[in-house]
This record gives sequence, C-alpha cells and structure tokens, in this order.
Amino acid sequence: MLRLIRTTSEDSDFTSLVRLLDQELAVLDGAEAGFYAQYNKVNLIRHVVVAYQADEPVGCGAFKEFATDTVEIKRMFVRPTHRQRGVARAVLAELERWASELGYSDAVLETGRRQPEAIALYERSGYARTPNYGQYVGVANSVCFRKDLPGA
Repeated sequence: MLRLIRTTSEDSDFTSLVRLLDQELAVLDGAEAGFYAQYNKVNLIRHVVVAYQADEPVGCGAFKEFATDTVEIKRMFVRPTHRQRGVARAVLAELERWASELGYSDAVLETGRRQPEAIALYERSGYARTPNYGQYVGVANSVCFRKDLPGA
C-alpha cells in the first residue's frame, strides 16, 4: 500500500530521491542540465511529499510559493522500478491538496520536452499548457503548465 508523508526538504529520504532525479536529468538534459539545476535548489522547501511502498521511499514532489495565490510544483520523481503504478499521480494530488489547504488557488510547473511521461501525467491531471514563465521564457526545451487547484 502506498503511504504519503508530508515533510520538508531536510528529510533524508527526499534528498536521496532528489539525488536520483538529478542524475536522471543530467542524462536527459545533457549540456542544459546546469541551466535547470540553478532553479532546482531544494534547501528550505517547507512543503515536500514523499511516497513510501513497504517502507521504501519510492517517489517525491514539492511545492514552493510562486505568487501570493500560486504554488510552483517542483522535484517530482518516482524510482524507475515503481513507475506506471500511480505513485506520481498520488504525490501530485497530495501536493495539490496541501497547497489548497494553505489557501493557494493555482499551481504552475515546468518540465522538459524530453520527458513525455511527465507531460502526459500533468495533462491527465488537469494541467493546461501555458506560455513559459519566468526563467523559462525562451527556453525551447521547457514546457510550462498551470492548473486551478481543487477547492479553489
């Protein structure tokens, strides 16, 4: 059974999963990995969800405030051996619930064109493509999304 825990970026299971994510992104993004890395720092993120299967950390995600009423979803990752089992969808839904509970009404996120599984997850989860925002404006590999949060 999948168990979701709300925590912070100081959680050792989260930091271990993020290291795996960064290794995967370094391969996917190649020379562009350094550009993205500067925007993916996890220190002091107060809103993190870690997914456990039989006490093993198998997935994670986080959000941080983007604007007064908007969060940015960050650091979504599922171990390759646990993909296609609903872990990412469950983590994303928990992040959305948590943000909504805190009074946020919208979520934005960025992913890469080389991550079709992530794009499909966000589209299935009700996110709509939006023009690239902030540091991603003009970045050809970036795909940005936005969603009204449940209960907003």
